[in-house]
Amino acid sequence: MNVKRDTNGVTSTSSTEYRNLLVSTDGPASRITLNRPEKRNALSLELMQELIAALELLAGERDVRAIVIEGAGPAFSAGHDLGEMVARDAAFYERLFDVCTVMMETIHRVPQPVIAKVHATATAAGCQLVASCDLAVAAEEARFATPGVKIGLFCSTPMVPLSRAVGRKRALQMLLTGDPIDADTAADWGLVNVVVPAGELDATVAALVAKIAGSSPLTVGIGKEAFYRQVDLDEHGAYELTRRVMTTNAEARDAQEGMSAFLDKRAPEWRGE
Repeated sequence: MNVKRDTNGVTSTSSTEYRNLLVSTDGPASRITLNRPEKRNALSLELMQELIAALELLAGERDVRAIVIEGAGPAFSAGHDLGEMVARDAAFYERLFDVCTVMMETIHRVPQPVIAKVHATATAAGCQLVASCDLAVAAEEARFATPGVKIGLFCSTPMVPLSRAVGRKRALQMLLTGDPIDADTAADWGLVNVVVPAGELDATVAALVAKIAGSSPLTVGIGKEAFYRQVDLDEHGAYELTRRVMTTNAEARDAQEGMSAFLDKRAPEWRGE
């Protein structure tokens, strides 16, 4: 990757690295900006492929403690790019939705928490993207919808993370009516974690990143992976998995350091091992 660093220590990829994204790193957080404002950040096939590549690249960066996904311009994301979906064959649609699925699953696979920073509207696959992120912070103006039913294309893949985030009845209300919900409703239903005034969005996300960065990166990665592995298991299966995870975790250097630091009443020194 071609990387440039400015006088404030912010790094960014060169303009030739991605056509549809802006990627930068500032302190412990890397920021991925969906950068198709003229298309309301529609998730074209190319954009989704680039987002997968960016996530996979950042996954290997030890100094990156959290990844923030945001949108440029008037929307977070309007979902799939309908302009490239008209009059295509089955092979294209299969590829499109395969890549979309990989993108959503990659968010769960990277060890760093992925935070959706939602300043405005997120619809269809854009709403799916928010629901797939580990955490989400929304501005008061943000709106969320899965309106595919209104144009004859039911939001079937968006309903996978949406139904897991908000539950069956609420997901079906959004899916069957296509009506948007406001940010406060999204928070009440569990689609986003917190709603703040637009002017406080950056500071709120930064504070969340700082809290994450205060813990061992190894421990955070172990916990995130275990969460998604156990969440759909039955109770016994979840305990079988997580007790093994905790046994391995307890042996790690960072866990031993953290427990010792707590007992010694001192700050731990994390090494990520």
